[in-house]
Amino acid sequence: MAVFLMSDLDLALRDRTYREPDGPHVVLVRGRDLDGALEHLDARPDCRALGVIGPVPGDLPDLALLAGRRLLVCCEDGPRMRELAEAGMNAGAEVEWLRSDKPEFDRLAAWALPVAGVVLAAGSASRMGSNKLLLDAGGQPLVCHVVEAATEGGCHRVVAVYSQPGVRDAIGASATCVENRDAATGQASSLKVGLASVPEDMAGALVLLGDQPLVGARTVEILLRTWRREGSRPAVATSYDGSRRDWRPPVLLDRALWPELMVLEGDAGARQFLEKRPELVDTVHSAGRPDDVDTPEDYAKIVHLFPGPNAG
Repeated sequence: MAVFLMSDLDLALRDRTYREPDGPHVVLVRGRDLDGALEHLDARPDCRALGVIGPVPGDLPDLALLAGRRLLVCCEDGPRMRELAEAGMNAGAEVEWLRSDKPEFDRLAAWALPVAGVVLAAGSASRMGSNKLLLDAGGQPLVCHVVEAATEGGCHRVVAVYSQPGVRDAIGASATCVENRDAATGQASSLKVGLASVPEDMAGALVLLGDQPLVGARTVEILLRTWRREGSRPAVATSYDGSRRDWRPPVLLDRALWPELMVLEGDAGARQFLEKRPELVDTVHSAGRPDDVDTPEDYAKIVHLFPGPNAG
């Protein structure tokens, strides 16, 4: 999703542009240029969000065009910030605010380029004899650790793809649970169900495997920060040995890649596409662990790492 910088803003964001973009986008503008930004919103219904940086001089204009859109208000002047934020909420916008004329880059980038987490949790776990995702680790099921990492790491929304009701019940309200009735056909079907369930205003999706409970929030945060920076590739994945080709999930996928991912079949998920297009992938080193749980031996190796009655 493009980020249209309408004012003299020098922000090293991925997909930034100083020219009016084609397709869905967000706008960042200085407060003094709010009127021009509203004219742009009036002409472009595919403009999803407006970020206003710095105080707005004079009287506030009519903000009715913000209905159903996101608004970010960044202003050091507290009363003025509240005035614009309240006007946005009254107009029907989803409003966030920061009391600063110079917001931190990563905070601004997170607002401009929101990412959804997609947890693939529809596997049959045939080698375990029971559903591995429901095995206890530190007092909660394995899959809940993955959902927690996505949320705490900075994903704006989390979608969990399941096939068994027990997994849905374990996750509960901590994610939006969507059923994959074709789970037996392989991981690609779950990927497609997950991507199709991501809200339209999300710029990318971070795909996590439900059986990797040791991928923590810090790894998720690093992936998001790397992907949002100018010059990063459309896909960013974790590497645990420093090699760009030997990457493992989680992997962050730009929305521009989704049409090609939505035609995949089989059990390899995004890997079958990205291995043919290595030029699309950046990797970041992770201090977490990629361990997935496929056998009782795998579970025995990792369960002691979680505090709780079954640790040790």
